[in-house]
Amino acid sequence: MNTLMLFLSFLGAIFGTKKIKTKPETMDANAKTSFYQIKINALDGKPVDLSQYKGKKVLIINVASECGYTPQYADWQQFHEAHGDKIAVIGVPANNFGGQEPGSSKEIASFCQKNYGVTFQMLEKVSVKGKDQHPLYQWLTKKELNGWNTQEPGWNFCKYLINEQGELVKFFASGIKPNDKDFQAVIQ
Repeated sequence: MNTLMLFLSFLGAIFGTKKIKTKPETMDANAKTSFYQIKINALDGKPVDLSQYKGKKVLIINVASECGYTPQYADWQQFHEAHGDKIAVIGVPANNFGGQEPGSSKEIASFCQKNYGVTFQMLEKVSVKGKDQHPLYQWLTKKELNGWNTQEPGWNFCKYLINEQGELVKFFASGIKPNDKDFQAVIQ
């Protein structure tokens, strides 16, 4: 990706993405897929059954090791340690923005553990947008699948909050951290 395209993509991430999107009071009752039916593997290649999160809130974050937002790993690890019994934090490495997650699964796992002590669930590296978008991100970003949302990640460290019933309820842009008042209001 040339420098101009990278810069324009970054500007779009900052200015073109709503900071927070909320599930409307009424949504499409015809959503065709359940969050709990999606198939995905952990960084170690073992299958992760998303139905294990029934009855618990889940926060999905597309992560990258070479991004200006990468220090958020520490924030989300601290949040996981304090609230992991009620809200599962799940990191999903992606290389869609500026090639900022070039590593293999083994390299990503090592980086996260060595630099941030990450113990929250990390999934396999996937594409979060485009023609090769993983089914998890198809569900998160396609109204016909999740019932209301069409917001794709605009950059690394975008967050999607799923409630205890497996419904997508919020989108948070990259800059939102656990101590942000808008995030805190949702998890109370």
